[in-house]
Amino acid sequence: QVHLVESGGGTVQSGGSLRLSCAVSGVNFRLMAVSWYRQAPGKQRDLVAHMTSDSVTSYADSVKGRFAMSRDNVWNRVYLQMNSLEPEDTAVYYCNLVNSRGAFWGRGTQVTVSS
Repeated sequence: QVHLVESGGGTVQSGGSLRLSCAVSGVNFRLMAVSWYRQAPGKQRDLVAHMTSDSVTSYADSVKGRFAMSRDNVWNRVYLQMNSLEPEDTAVYYCNLVNSRGAFWGRGTQVTVSS
């Protein structure tokens, strides 16, 4: 079974930083592209960052220059380093991967940025 477990969320002040982690199991991780999404209350779930199996990254315009995604193919984890956080970044952050068996999501981790 494919499992994704996010961690690292919390409450920070505007301008602060957080590092999210997503542990992945049940797949050949090094061959997988993985994404981070976020969903604010009352809004749709939006793509934040994506990393291919070759570690090529892409980011939503709203987080470019502030967020950085990385991966560790030894520990089967992806990370999202979030700097210069703004109240608009407040959301539940989800890890996602898609393979031939479907799309898989973690349960999410809450990030709250206070002004």
